[in-house]
Amino acid sequence: MARLLDKYRQEIVPRLQEALGYKNPLAVPRLEKIVVSMGVGSAIQDPKKLEEAVQHLRTLSGQQPVITTAKRSISGFRLRKGMQIGCRVTLRGKRMYEFLDRLITLVLPRVRDFRGLNPKAFDGHGNYSLGLTEQLVFPEINPDHVRNVQGMNITIVTTARNDEEGFRLLSEFGMPFRKATERR
Repeated sequence: MARLLDKYRQEIVPRLQEALGYKNPLAVPRLEKIVVSMGVGSAIQDPKKLEEAVQHLRTLSGQQPVITTAKRSISGFRLRKGMQIGCRVTLRGKRMYEFLDRLITLVLPRVRDFRGLNPKAFDGHGNYSLGLTEQLVFPEINPDHVRNVQGMNITIVTTARNDEEGFRLLSEFGMPFRKATERR
């Protein structure tokens, strides 16, 4: 069993149940999925960049990414509808908890000049999104084999009803949120 899943069942559910006033443990907010996506706009000129991004995403997520295509044409970017411009992967279950564990314990401390995550990046429904500027912060990726440094977006989808519940849930998991007094 994933370490964070065990922690959620044994420790987090009782604490959130008491703090949020839920009688039923199944009503407590939980993680639904984590979506990791990489937009590779430069793949229009060089398709090898997209192949490299897919390989890196496969390595750090443990499953095959889906290639995303442009929804409409934009002449200013020389983009046509249907062109391959990125990749994404949706993690659920055990892989989701293992990815979140690696994100919290290994990846975020390796980010250069990291001062904590912005607590205002919730979407109003308890879901949290963050961006990383390079894939090299993941220990699975060998820096010697990286030709193009690529950023990524990570969205954590929860069953929380509002941002307060989502913040409490992710704080219990150990997400390093920035304090309210620290301004950037």
